[in-house]
Amino acid sequence: MNILAIESSCDETSAAVLANGQLLSNVIATQLIHEQYGGVVPELASRAHQQHILPVVERALADANIPKSDLSAIAFTRGPGLLGSLLVGTSFAKAMALGLQIPLIEVNHMQAHVLAHFIDEPGTSRTKPTFPFLCLTVSGGHTQIVRIDSPLEMTVIGQTQDDAVGEAFDKSAKLLGLPYPGGPLIDKYAKEGNPLAYRFPMSEMPELNFSFSGIKTAILYFLRDHTKTNPNFIAQNLSDICASIQHTLIQMLLKKVKRAAQETGIRQITVAGGVSANSSLRASLTKLGDELGWQVYIPRFEYCTDNAAMIAMAAKFKYDQGDFTAQDVSPLPRMSF
Repeated sequence: MNILAIESSCDETSAAVLANGQLLSNVIATQLIHEQYGGVVPELASRAHQQHILPVVERALADANIPKSDLSAIAFTRGPGLLGSLLVGTSFAKAMALGLQIPLIEVNHMQAHVLAHFIDEPGTSRTKPTFPFLCLTVSGGHTQIVRIDSPLEMTVIGQTQDDAVGEAFDKSAKLLGLPYPGGPLIDKYAKEGNPLAYRFPMSEMPELNFSFSGIKTAILYFLRDHTKTNPNFIAQNLSDICASIQHTLIQMLLKKVKRAAQETGIRQITVAGGVSANSSLRASLTKLGDELGWQVYIPRFEYCTDNAAMIAMAAKFKYDQGDFTAQDVSPLPRMSF
């Protein structure tokens, strides 16, 4: 079983090859053009995907040393994501599968993030979660707590009611004058700061849901008020500000994860998505797991951000069940679990 997977949901063009459950290649082309605009520009993203997709796919096949004629299926991200970006990947996958007369597999991008925990590479071995488990999925567009009962049975039991935590990181960084993407820079400066230097309000939402719009507004007013009296306030206190913002956002996440574990009785906890690369979140979740007796699973850094390896892994489970899609499939930018 040789699966070629394509990921093009946002601004990463990626292709990967999975052979009999083993990842043989994972190639990613990053679009740097968005840095000058302070965020992803959808039209530019789709154009860049058109330029990158063929060489990325060719490189993935070459790295895996598998010819097109030996492929068993083509997998692609159907959604959620940017419509123009998804169209490029979907169209390419459909054309290639049609030309090779092999099955087509659609993949939910967020479900793939969860299943990245099951990726195996030749010569490596990692402990994997067993079902059921909980997953905190955190990215620039999503913040959810998901119950996973099997590779194809996932239920969202809590989610943000407005903004995603990844957006809160990036918008806070922008207010601080940091370049895009700002989330990793907040993480970098926070390592030198005091997380308790400044206090920001944590939103209280019912059940297992989140809200991050309020803290963004609080940070805006906090910086406005302090820079009125001291124009150099941000530069002089950048590390402490970043550490305090990051600490508050992470505590908001962990508070709900702790409640979800208590309510479900599930003690296997995982994290996935771009924000799972945050060093403080990884350390804080591991520490909380040690205190409460959880089994905590953290993905490798290379599988936190968008990549085709996770698409291939999700497709493998669908291939095993014979879950294929037809050629009339179209992207779903707001695809849900």
